[in-house]
Amino acid sequence: MICFCAERFPWRRIWQSPGELLLPGLSDMATRALLYRRPAEPSTLLVRHGSQFFTIRLRRHRRARRYTLRIHPTDREAILTMPPRGTIVEAKDFAHLHGGWIAARLGRLPKAAPFQPGTVVPLRGVPHRLVHRSGERGTVWTETRDSGEKILCVAGGVEHMDRRVHDFLKREARRDLQKAAQFYAAELGVRVRRLSIRDQSSRWGSCTSAGSLSFSWRLILAPPFVLDYLAAHEVAHLVEMNHSPRFWRVVDRICSSVTRAKTWLDTHGNDLHRYGIQE
Repeated sequence: MICFCAERFPWRRIWQSPGELLLPGLSDMATRALLYRRPAEPSTLLVRHGSQFFTIRLRRHRRARRYTLRIHPTDREAILTMPPRGTIVEAKDFAHLHGGWIAARLGRLPKAAPFQPGTVVPLRGVPHRLVHRSGERGTVWTETRDSGEKILCVAGGVEHMDRRVHDFLKREARRDLQKAAQFYAAELGVRVRRLSIRDQSSRWGSCTSAGSLSFSWRLILAPPFVLDYLAAHEVAHLVEMNHSPRFWRVVDRICSSVTRAKTWLDTHGNDLHRYGIQE
């Protein structure tokens, strides 16, 4: 056994036998785990389908039992979820096997509508054309032209237009959702402790047992009866944290547009994810 003096070599290593290295304070198993770490996994895969190439984002989840694929409507990318013991080789095979499905789903996504001059954006279900007003003060405001066309005016540099429109829509969404949530909470005699606005892609809203509600800002793009329904839906979870018949009776009691709103979301909901997306 060969020892190196700690004073001369602060990291002091001790060779127990040829090819074996122990670090001070660590067991043999811990040393091996430290020295022989598995190389980092790739975060993406490149999949070819015909003449098209797709970048697949990898996500390992401890509760996953099988490989699954989904399309993120906002980021416009495919996400492959792997089980804890899954391998990159198996993930590649799974992605290649479903290349046609990936191509079809990405191809069905509605055309991106970036927040730039000329883009028509719905505000509370009413189309508004984005107009850049570089020489004026302020941030974002609405106007109606003599022709009756609704416009959304954005001041400042055009390079700030995307952020300013996003911020404006989030503020409007928060205002409308807070008002609706407070109304329905009063109807049910419950309290909303916190309300947050996000860009959720898999659901329009959510509720925690602690009384916190979260909504997608994109609801401000939809007609008001859709936003009202989602507010009623999540507030009703403060009474029934499930989707049982009793839950739906609560929703129906406080909201008269349940069927109409659900039908609208089934038909037009996916289209809301295209706004504010760069081409």
